[in-house]
Amino acid sequence: MGIVGEDEFTFDNSRARAGGAAPCEAPRSNTSPGRWLTVVDLHAEVATLVQRFDLDTVDRAEFLGARFDAGLAWVHFPLGRGGLGLPRNEQVVVERLLGAAGAPPPDFGRNSIGLGMAAPTLVEFGTPEQQDRYLRPLFTGEEIWCQLFSEPGAGSDLAAVATKAVPDGEAWTVNGQKVWTSSAHNAQRAILLARTDPTVVKHAGLSYFVVDMSDPGVEVRALRQITGEAEFNEVFLNDVRIPDTDRIGQIGEGWRVATTTLNNERVAIGSGADREAGQIGVITQRWRTDPSIRSEAEHDRLMRWWVETEVTRLAGERLRQQLAIGQPGPESSAMKLAFASQAQKVSGFALELDPDAGLLYDDWTMVRTASATFLGRGPGFRYLRAKGNSIEGGTSEIMRNVVSERVLGLPADHRPDKGIPFNEVPR
Repeated sequence: MGIVGEDEFTFDNSRARAGGAAPCEAPRSNTSPGRWLTVVDLHAEVATLVQRFDLDTVDRAEFLGARFDAGLAWVHFPLGRGGLGLPRNEQVVVERLLGAAGAPPPDFGRNSIGLGMAAPTLVEFGTPEQQDRYLRPLFTGEEIWCQLFSEPGAGSDLAAVATKAVPDGEAWTVNGQKVWTSSAHNAQRAILLARTDPTVVKHAGLSYFVVDMSDPGVEVRALRQITGEAEFNEVFLNDVRIPDTDRIGQIGEGWRVATTTLNNERVAIGSGADREAGQIGVITQRWRTDPSIRSEAEHDRLMRWWVETEVTRLAGERLRQQLAIGQPGPESSAMKLAFASQAQKVSGFALELDPDAGLLYDDWTMVRTASATFLGRGPGFRYLRAKGNSIEGGTSEIMRNVVSERVLGLPADHRPDKGIPFNEVPR
């Protein structure tokens, strides 16, 4: 059977929960990596999964573990690693079917770094043993991940990280400081970029590791933000021992591995441009219900921002479709750049519609959040939090450099430390 359009079927959740047959019967396939399944095959895979559980009461981790084992976590991942070896865009079918069934989704709010950044990096560069160890508990949310990349002296210039990893028998001893680490206070695992060879140029002397955040040498301190909350942290690494089996990729290959992580991060951040669930969605929902903020001039501005957000969303959708055959590239920086600019301007527009709200704030008590979200928060919080969108995941200035050099092919900026061993660069 050929590929069936996803609008050509409906999911009968009541029959699935009762243990009845799926509306479109198809034998479970013996899929090998790279082989296409029809939509009907995916329908049968999802129906078989949900029939096993009462979705009203099932434990999220238990269901997600079964979903991983069925290859429906990331269908483009290999067999046995949460996937079925399918093209990436087939994941949309799975998500819509599971959403219609009322199945519990992965907790992207708490584990966005693990799901959006660590997992694709592990599949691209991790050993089979590392994938077996980390992917399943990452997907179920039993292990939360954070990212130990930026440092006080290496924020925008990530290749200038100075945290050292020194060989120590079958392990590495790591010393250094990281900063702006989201969710470190909740994380069990971290992805780490550290310098393993200071005698070569800065991009060549880096390696990539997985860190156990429960190690006694790991110290996490809160960083209070302009919002009053503390979703970010600074992390100190004092003689932290990392087994060499937790090195991802080859020694000195850290920059290449980290680039894969960052490109996936920028796709994830850029996907926040959404006409209903994003910043513009909050405004349009209020516009529909509150006549007091409506005027012809403001309507024109609202429509302009709605259209710009929709253009960014569609551009992101096109980018994700291009990812069906590989990892994201530098184009992801353009998505992230557009999203950051729009989020800040749209949140400012929201305050103009409701200026009194700019004098109010939900709560100035420092809160250690489990996940970062603006949903359900006032316009004052959204305005302040949006300021971070042009910094996190790479500053907008760096995004412009990436787009100009790696997408448009324009001449690169002069870099005085280019070609110089890291230990000879003035610091």
